[in-house]
Amino acid sequence: MSDYMFMLESHLTGPQSRVVSQIVSAAQEAGLNIFLAGGAVRDMFGGFPVRNLDFLVEGSPLRMVKALEKSGAKPVSTDEARKLTELRFSEGIIASVSMSRQETYAKTGGKVQIKAAPIYDHLRSRDFTVNAIALSLSKGSRGLLIDPTNGVGDLESRELRTISNYAFYDEPGRILRMIRLQVRLGLSIEAKTQGQYENAREAGMEKHISSAILHQELLHVAAEPNPGEVIAAWDREKLLTLFSPALAGAKINTAGFQKLQKAMQLVPYGMDLQLNPLGLFLNILTEKLTPKDVTGLVKATALTKAEQNLWKTLPVRAKKLEKALASAKIKKASQIYELLSVTPGDEILFLLCRSQQRLIVDRLKNFLQKYLITAQEVTEADVVEKGGVPGSKQYESIRKNVIAGRLDGRIRKPAPPPEEPVVATTTARRFN
Repeated sequence: MSDYMFMLESHLTGPQSRVVSQIVSAAQEAGLNIFLAGGAVRDMFGGFPVRNLDFLVEGSPLRMVKALEKSGAKPVSTDEARKLTELRFSEGIIASVSMSRQETYAKTGGKVQIKAAPIYDHLRSRDFTVNAIALSLSKGSRGLLIDPTNGVGDLESRELRTISNYAFYDEPGRILRMIRLQVRLGLSIEAKTQGQYENAREAGMEKHISSAILHQELLHVAAEPNPGEVIAAWDREKLLTLFSPALAGAKINTAGFQKLQKAMQLVPYGMDLQLNPLGLFLNILTEKLTPKDVTGLVKATALTKAEQNLWKTLPVRAKKLEKALASAKIKKASQIYELLSVTPGDEILFLLCRSQQRLIVDRLKNFLQKYLITAQEVTEADVVEKGGVPGSKQYESIRKNVIAGRLDGRIRKPAPPPEEPVVATTTARRFN
C-alpha cells in the first residue's frame, strides 16, 4: 500500500471506505481508469475530514453508473454535459462519478465548452490548484498522486491560488467559491490571485454569476461545518446581497448561526444522522427576512419546490418530534434512541437550536453524546453471542435488543480480561 492510500484510508469513515471500494470495483469491471479528485484529496492533505467523494474516469462512466444503480445506489442528480451522476449509497454516503474532461470558456460567463480529456488536462482546467489534485485508484497505478499545478505545495504554504489568469472572468462564480474555501480551509489568498480577484470585482464580474451558480453555492454553504462564518465573509465582501438585497446588517441571523454551530459540534464524527442540511440552513438564513425578501431569494437562487418544501415544513416536523420526545411514554434511554435513530437529522438539530424545554434539549444531547456512541460499540460478535446469525432476518432485531439492553443498563460491556500478576524479579530486602 502506498503512503497516499494509507493517508486516504485513515481519513475515511467506515461507510465511506465501503463506498470507495464499491465504486472502484465497478470501474474495474467496466475497464475504466478511475481517480479520486478534488475535495477529498484536498481535505486529505489539508488534515480535514473527507466530506466529498468525487470520482473521475477516463471515458464514459454510464455503464459503470448503471452497474452501481443495479447494486442499490440511487441517483440524486445528473449533468449530461459532464456525464456526471451523483449517487446516494445505502449508508447515506453521497458520491459523484463523472467523465474526465477539459472545460473552456469562449467568453466571460459564457457557456462552457466540454470535451473528454485525460486526467492531466482535466486537472489543469480546474479553478484552484488545491482542487486540482487526484489520486489514482486504478489497478495498475493505485496510489499514484497526480498534481500538475502543485496544489499540495500550496496547501503546505497555506495559500489559495488560481490555475488560470482568467479564472474569475471565465466563471465569475469562482469569486464566491474562493471566499468559501478560504474560510473553511483557513488559507490566505496568494498575492497574484488577490490581484485577479480585485480586478474582477472592479469590473463587476460578480454581476454575471448565474442563478444556477448561486443555487449551487447555497447548497455548498449549507453543508459547511460552520456556514455562519462563510455568510459573514460573503457579507464583508459585499457578495451576500447577490442572494437577496435584504441580506445585510441586522437581517443577518448571526445568533442563529452560532446556535447551529454549537449544535453541529455535538454530532459525533462519522455518525450518519440522515441529515440534509439545506432546510435547516435556509430556515436560519431567512428567519429575519420578510415574505417578500424570501420570495426574492427563492427566485434569485432557483430553489426547487422540493428544496423549498424541505425548508418550510421543518418547523412543523420538528414540533411533532418535540411532542413525541416530551411524551410520558418515553422514559428509557432505549426509547429515546429508538425514536431519534430514525429521525431526520435536520429535525434534531433544529430542536437543539430552538426548543425552550430543558427535557427535550437534554434528551437530544444524550442521544448525540451518549446513546449513538453506545450503539456504535455493539459489535457483530455481541449480536452473535445472543443468537444472531449475520444475514438472517432476525439479526437486526437481536442487534436492536442488545443495543437497548446496553442503553438501559441490562447488559453490561464485557469486562476486560484480568491482568497477569507481576512477579518480582529481585529479592526483597529485609529491614530489622
